[in-house]
Amino acid sequence: MLTFLYSTWNPSTGIHLGPITLHYYSLMFILAFGLGYILMTKMFKIDHVNQKYLEPLFTWTLVGTILGARLGHVIFYQPELFKQDFWSVFLPIQTKPEFKFTGFSGLASHGATIALIFTTLYYSYKIIKKNPFWVYDRLGIVVALGGTFVRIGNFFNSEIIGKPAPVNSPFAVLFPQQSSEYGAIVPRYPTQLFEAGGYFLLFIVLWYLYLKTRKKYQQGWLFGLFFIILWAIRFFVEFLKEPQGDEFITFAGLNTGQILSIPFMIAGFVIMYTSKQRVITEQENEKPE
Repeated sequence: MLTFLYSTWNPSTGIHLGPITLHYYSLMFILAFGLGYILMTKMFKIDHVNQKYLEPLFTWTLVGTILGARLGHVIFYQPELFKQDFWSVFLPIQTKPEFKFTGFSGLASHGATIALIFTTLYYSYKIIKKNPFWVYDRLGIVVALGGTFVRIGNFFNSEIIGKPAPVNSPFAVLFPQQSSEYGAIVPRYPTQLFEAGGYFLLFIVLWYLYLKTRKKYQQGWLFGLFFIILWAIRFFVEFLKEPQGDEFITFAGLNTGQILSIPFMIAGFVIMYTSKQRVITEQENEKPE
């Protein structure tokens, strides 16, 4: 006899305040940046870095994340949007077939990562004037925690869902609110939660290594480890995830997300290996700029 073990996930769209609705995804995004700011403040205090450098880091990180993630999604998964509705690529609106405020949706982590690399380079050389890997090491810890809440936001939105799962699987979840692009509403793997759990464990590991070991003085080591594990999580979860948009890159059974993750993992190994050339002393780490 077949036993049905799947759960049903059918939450409200958000918190309704009169005519305004605070969507859970937006709240998770705000929470991610808020906790990231608090965490970075603590690390700056530990490293005796002037707090005046926090505001520009927050600003450049916010701009890089949103702009990069949005462009990354459109370029990698929905390039036709440049012709169909150009302004919706850069603004939180839809102009065709009708005007509608949509908020920032359709965000790709690969695009956010590429943008953050460049905005952090500018911040490192022009503002805080430290080795970029010093900043990347600490930013990786924050991003791992932030990614946890972003994926929880995806779970609330019933988006980035997994492939159909056996109805007797304890991991199967029914998403009544899932987008019509995914086809029939059947129990699916909650891949958003798989990623969120992986990212949170990565945050715990990085935070422990930062606090309890001397790896933060080996500039780039923590960031390299962050790159390897984060993109490995993304790579393996993709096997259970439904394709996003038009998967125009496929090779040897791998989808767009997996193929884009491979160069980042390789970069992580290279960064970790070369980090032994960027070792600094505790005094150099805490040297005021």
